[in-house]
Amino acid sequence: MKMKKKLALVLAVVMMISLLTACGGKGTSLKDIQKAGKLVIATSPDFPPFESLGADGSVEGIEIDLLNIICDKLGVELAIEQMDFDSVLPGVQAGKFDVGVSGITVTEQRQKNVLFTDPYCLAAQAIVVTADSPITCKADLEGKTVSVQTGTTAESFCMEAGYNVSSFASNSDAQAALVAGKVDAWVIDDLTAADMVKSYNKDKGEALIILPEAMTTEPYAFAFAFGSEDLVKEINGILAELVADGTVAAIFEAHDAPYTAP
Repeated sequence: MKMKKKLALVLAVVMMISLLTACGGKGTSLKDIQKAGKLVIATSPDFPPFESLGADGSVEGIEIDLLNIICDKLGVELAIEQMDFDSVLPGVQAGKFDVGVSGITVTEQRQKNVLFTDPYCLAAQAIVVTADSPITCKADLEGKTVSVQTGTTAESFCMEAGYNVSSFASNSDAQAALVAGKVDAWVIDDLTAADMVKSYNKDKGEALIILPEAMTTEPYAFAFAFGSEDLVKEINGILAELVADGTVAAIFEAHDAPYTAP
């Protein structure tokens, strides 16, 4: 009787391990995407020059150009799924998409939930204010209300800093809140700030300005589910080549954006 109980216990443990392994196998391998013939990315296309919608409604930008080159080298097609930014990483983590691509900053907290490639560039958080604002530096934000995009490092940084934070699903809405006087400043990644402020000021004059003092400096990378280690290793090798031979810098230049290597 005791032997039967021990055997039953061993079988139960083996079954539990098998179930846990099956449930945790949400990553995407190199063989998986080669078999499927495509790499499926999740992105929020409201983050120019990294991702935005073109005149024909297609997603374009720095990261799209970069991933098209990576896909060519992997021998697969690029497939794009659009969503709000705060759905990108959860979707990747759950195995719904192969990779998250939205100007994603590598942070310790995010590394607990997803697997990142090596960074391909460095960015910074910028502070945007109206031309008549009394805010001239980061210190002036104390006690003020800032707008940010939901789920971004701008949101977490501003909350940790103790600012009054108004979060929006898109950066366009965060910008609109500043323009309407609902917030005192807007915090957003520097290259996207430059692109969106330039576009807005084109018709409105120098209505918005970017303060010279940056909030933070942070690395950008692509996010995968755990279990995608061999695919990430392959992509890291490609990224290293593209950074070293100047391809990444040339992509940034083509989008009229300054490039800072990691």
